[in-house]
Amino acid sequence: MKSNNIGNYISLVKFEHTVFALPFAFTGFFLGYYENAELSFDWLLLVKMLLCMVFARNAAMGFNRYADRKIDEKNPRTAKREIPAKIISPKAALAFVIINCVLFCTTTFFINNLAFYLSPVALFVVIVYSYTKRFTFLCHFVLGASLAIAPVGAYIAVCGNFGITPLLLSAIVLLWTTGFDIIYALQDEEFDKSQSLKSIPVKLGRKKAMIFSSILHFIVIIFLIVIYFYNNFGIFYISGSIIFSIMLTYQHLIIKPSDLRRINTAFFTTNGIASIIFGFFFILELLL
Repeated sequence: MKSNNIGNYISLVKFEHTVFALPFAFTGFFLGYYENAELSFDWLLLVKMLLCMVFARNAAMGFNRYADRKIDEKNPRTAKREIPAKIISPKAALAFVIINCVLFCTTTFFINNLAFYLSPVALFVVIVYSYTKRFTFLCHFVLGASLAIAPVGAYIAVCGNFGITPLLLSAIVLLWTTGFDIIYALQDEEFDKSQSLKSIPVKLGRKKAMIFSSILHFIVIIFLIVIYFYNNFGIFYISGSIIFSIMLTYQHLIIKPSDLRRINTAFFTTNGIASIIFGFFFILELLL
């Protein structure tokens, strides 16, 4: 066992995948100041928000690897993950999860009351996902909900309340994440069937699952338009939304039911870049 190696834990939680939700957390954070001009920008609060993102995601991914360790052991695609490969012990992984849960709740305590009161709810959502594929094909939506916490959570950190636009951003993250997770799950369709695991590809088959994913991403584009009219945004928001929409469409063009070779390009590269670009243009719109 090499459980004391910090690099192993970074690999365990796929830290690079933080790129999916982090730009949307920034949008919620800056939106809070945009809608409350009387507030002074707080760099320390930004650090606290980022720490919450890291701690919550570490807890979620760490627990997912812990809960799925026996399943991952049987799947050739995941057998080399840290726990089945005996790089990190299950006990060490669980301790890592608990530490990050405590750090997350502690950090929210120093943000504001609403953030602290909602912290157990946020942890419940991000952790319960790991078990959902055992009993419902809607597990992808739970994953989407866990990432959708980012923009509204960051907004609450600034304002201490909810807002319409951050909730719309959360809806976008939920549907966007659900859509690309369905695509990612295509590669495990046969394995999931053999283990009686649930997913939309298992439920609908590859072709219909991809159509369903396309519908979700089309609804994302509708929400982008709603945000534009609700806030009367300008050229920067329009530019970011168009690029984001094009990249959503692109991933559906490069993946075919009979050809999943480019699934990692669609899952990580395309969605990661799309998130960064949208977040960048959205914040530009707020600042300029």
